[in-house]
Amino acid sequence: MNKVNIYIDGNNLYRSAKELGFEIDYKKFRGWLRQKYNASNIYLFIGLVPERVKFYEYLQSCGYILVFKQTISVGEKIKGNCDAELVLKTVSDFYTKSFTSCILVTGDGDFGCLVEFLKENNSIKTVLSPDENKCSILLRNKNIEIVFLNKLYHKFSNRT
Repeated sequence: MNKVNIYIDGNNLYRSAKELGFEIDYKKFRGWLRQKYNASNIYLFIGLVPERVKFYEYLQSCGYILVFKQTISVGEKIKGNCDAELVLKTVSDFYTKSFTSCILVTGDGDFGCLVEFLKENNSIKTVLSPDENKCSILLRNKNIEIVFLNKLYHKFSNRT
């Protein structure tokens, strides 16, 4: 049986949608992912900001499995890059046979090596890039299917 896991770079998705003028309805987005890709588990990698506990509870009630990264404040900016956590979880799930194929939601070229690894092991279904104009060449040159969300946001987002 085909088991699909989805791994979402939460910051990349959020920022790209916002820059394109959309606010994601995370409940609709999860429904869309489940319907379109028959996803078993949908992991959302996100920085942990204590003041956003209610939002995290909402995301969990929508069915996301949250993976947090400790954040730090640098001036007025909050930093909490989850790239290493996403790579580690995906590779760990690959080796424990937690999926037959997976989908990455990111446009970040830092995941190029992960895409290569998954492709070599016939385990990646596609990459969903949040913004066609900002999708890294380090993903585009991997000869895998990339679905750009630019023209799909209307299905699971609201205009800001």
